[in-house]
Amino acid sequence: MYEILNKIELNKSVDRIKILAPMIARNCKPGHFIILRVDELGERIPLTIVDHDETTIDIIYQKLGYSTRLLSTKGVGDTISDVVGPLGESAEIHVVNNILAVAGGVGAAPLFPQLIAYYEQGVNIDLVIGARIKDYLILIDEFKAICNNVYMCTDDGTVGFHGFVTEKVNELLKSKIYDHSIAIGPLVMMKYVVIMNKKFSLKTDVSLNPIMIDGTGMCGNCRVSIGGKTYFACVDGPDFPGENVDFDELLARQDYYKKEEHICNLELKYNEKK
Repeated sequence: MYEILNKIELNKSVDRIKILAPMIARNCKPGHFIILRVDELGERIPLTIVDHDETTIDIIYQKLGYSTRLLSTKGVGDTISDVVGPLGESAEIHVVNNILAVAGGVGAAPLFPQLIAYYEQGVNIDLVIGARIKDYLILIDEFKAICNNVYMCTDDGTVGFHGFVTEKVNELLKSKIYDHSIAIGPLVMMKYVVIMNKKFSLKTDVSLNPIMIDGTGMCGNCRVSIGGKTYFACVDGPDFPGENVDFDELLARQDYYKKEEHICNLELKYNEKK
């Protein structure tokens, strides 16, 4: 059993929890993730490690499906049945001077530990972070502490730039020079950030954690074509060079289980009413 030591509701859809897990905490690096089961009957879900110290790890999750909504019912002092990790390959931290980082929604969570690593190397960091509305922007204070500039974008214009992150990225690329870029968020966002950056000969690392399910490579649902070869996001990634990722294939696969996801959520709503 793994005890929850702290819990913060970042917004109505997203929680952050601190879990006592010393062995994982001592060995995790940026890009690593865990697999957890809320209880002995729960499904396995992969979640990126956002931060850690010598004995604890922090994870951020969106209350979207059955298991994450079940996890959200847990509070400080409660326990989680199983936590396994660190899993995956750690992200490559490049030797650069100036980096452009792009986060969309909860993609800010896996981006955060990578930017800490760059900050500790003295790299100049510009961050473009976007969400539908102001309340869905997360970790803003934490990012401001390590980034040279934080450009907030909202679809409705409630704060910062009124528009998509790709529009702000295009604006910055016309006026600044960067050595490298990282983009983490929804697949469609990462696809178009990569396309935008390629126009300026800027290479982009992306994280494919949104497509992971099993976390060990056994289910095969996170297989991805990278430069024409098949990889598994959970064991070979989740971070890959964005220019080599077949995003169209991934976007098509996202629609495969819409029916099952809908049935699962209906079951949860039914049980909540009982």
